[in-house]
Amino acid sequence: MSLRILLTGVTGQVGWDLRRSLAAFGEVIPATRELLDLEQPEQAAALIRSLRPDLVVNPAAYTAVDRAESEPLLAHRINGETVAAMAQACAAIDALFVHYSTDYVFDGHKPTPYLEDDATGPVSAYGRSKLAGEQAIVASGCRHLILRTSWVYAGRGKNFLLTMLRLANERDQLKVVADQFGAPTWSRALADGTAQILRSIPKGSQPPASLVHLTNGGRASWHAFASAIVSGGHVRGLARKVPVLPISTADYPTPAQRPAQSCLSGARAASVYGVVMPDWASSLELCLDDMASVLPRVPLP
Repeated sequence: MSLRILLTGVTGQVGWDLRRSLAAFGEVIPATRELLDLEQPEQAAALIRSLRPDLVVNPAAYTAVDRAESEPLLAHRINGETVAAMAQACAAIDALFVHYSTDYVFDGHKPTPYLEDDATGPVSAYGRSKLAGEQAIVASGCRHLILRTSWVYAGRGKNFLLTMLRLANERDQLKVVADQFGAPTWSRALADGTAQILRSIPKGSQPPASLVHLTNGGRASWHAFASAIVSGGHVRGLARKVPVLPISTADYPTPAQRPAQSCLSGARAASVYGVVMPDWASSLELCLDDMASVLPRVPLP
């Protein structure tokens, strides 16, 4: 199977890893910022119509969760309107549209992992904008695969992992929220899981399941995630070993409300596509190993 693939967000953490994971499927055309302005829906649609790819993979998004509270129209334009235009263009040329969404489409009140068919109820402007994108894709009638993921990090870009490593080297202690729970997901594991799903979808066909949760396995609080980052980073010479203290959400107010529990069930990915994602802790270890392999090891107290 040789595909012509248009990939957005190629400089972002997921797009960067997808470029590698998708290479085996055919020609990957990177939609750089020179080609694609996410604030211009018609430009995105025109790009798809002109290139006529077999597959469009879209990890690009407005992801500034707190800033979206003061920029809701911009978040909706990028995550809703531009996604709608891309989906409509894919429908016009019969391209498969693979799009990434988020655990933040849920309100966080369910005590057990969310299933794909559970009712949505975003509690932030960011979550509402991402849900609007999902709904627009379905309404377009295009062949599609929506992959909801959560708490994405990588060894590059801007993310929680890199922030914790930096703060551990700047401060004598860290205070991290311990009453919000989710599944930290390494961008490389997400990209590889995506590729595994795509291998089972014949060219030109509709995916057997068009909405799938794809995250690393397990459950963690932000505090547990931060503690593992600092501990693992210290062992590899990436961070000082400093105390990581648990605090409540009330102790760390933010402009955007977060779901208290946003773990996503991986049952559909496993049963339909045979994809079982690795546990979050094992993926974090691999990510830190990868970072340590390219950075000079520095003895840290």
